[in-house]
Amino acid sequence: MLILGIESSCDETGLALYDTEHGLLSHALHSQVEMHAEYGGVVPELASRDHIRRALPLTRHVLEQANKTLADIDGIAYTQGPGLSGALLVGTSVAEALAFSLSLPTIGVHHLEGHLLAPLLEANPPDFPFVALLVSGGHTQLMRVSAIGDYELLGDTLDDAAGEAFDKTAKLLGLSYPGGPAISRLASQGQDGVHKLPRPMLNSGDLNFSFSGLKTAVLTLVNQYGDALDDVARANIAYEFQEAVTEVLTKKCMAALKQTGLKQLIVSGGVGANTRLRERLTTAAQRRHYQVHYPRLEFCTDNGAMIAFAGAMRMRHAEESNHSFTVRPRWDLAELSQP
Repeated sequence: MLILGIESSCDETGLALYDTEHGLLSHALHSQVEMHAEYGGVVPELASRDHIRRALPLTRHVLEQANKTLADIDGIAYTQGPGLSGALLVGTSVAEALAFSLSLPTIGVHHLEGHLLAPLLEANPPDFPFVALLVSGGHTQLMRVSAIGDYELLGDTLDDAAGEAFDKTAKLLGLSYPGGPAISRLASQGQDGVHKLPRPMLNSGDLNFSFSGLKTAVLTLVNQYGDALDDVARANIAYEFQEAVTEVLTKKCMAALKQTGLKQLIVSGGVGANTRLRERLTTAAQRRHYQVHYPRLEFCTDNGAMIAFAGAMRMRHAEESNHSFTVRPRWDLAELSQP
């Protein structure tokens, strides 16, 4: 079964072809980062308009890349939510219109389920069950994943998620959007021990997260520097901020594995591309004889491959589509059921 996947939930247009027998055949992504950087964040209307421009050319590109035609496709998967409503409507409309013209079935995919399953696209995927750290956009969650659609929430963010904290801290330090890569680059120039920022909920006894207070602590530190905030000071703050976030994430992940008795951890979402986080998690896991699985860096951010894969896993059991559709800008992952 050959599935075309379409991702358009926010500021990246992703298309991919996934074959249930031969795996991922092709994928393409257009990022809007440069366009939105001028505004310091995503402008929803601009995002939607750009998805309209990119969706069909990228569809043609992935078909040519895989040496396939529209006639070869067996179904179309698209991101139904959560995300920006206008952006979601673009991908959904393209998917349903194509499917109607080709008499193909469609399936709406939960964006976070796509991220959750992205490591399964790799050469040595984990076996079910496993613990998943989902650090994508406004989400920082720990899940027990027993099967496709069988997800138990172990811990959630109570305020700012890790990705939001990265973006807000980057803005405080005068860095470019998006904040995660900018903080990581600057942190590589910083020194250990210059500052000490709080590790929110590090010893809370549960698996929840809170990064709002950490962002506020950075703001206080920046204000203390005032006009003396130079490049060296910014690098040292970025270094300590990254240490604080990655220490909390690592300790909570190890606690989740111990609590569940599971031995495998997967890491998904944009913050999962952070080099320091990967170093800390891998070291901590090896020390405890756990295994950590990461998606390749290009599949940490939003992409069509994860949507095509998640759609393929669910398409076999999906009800026939009548090509009417709704998007779900707000959609709790816990509402999903097994296919």
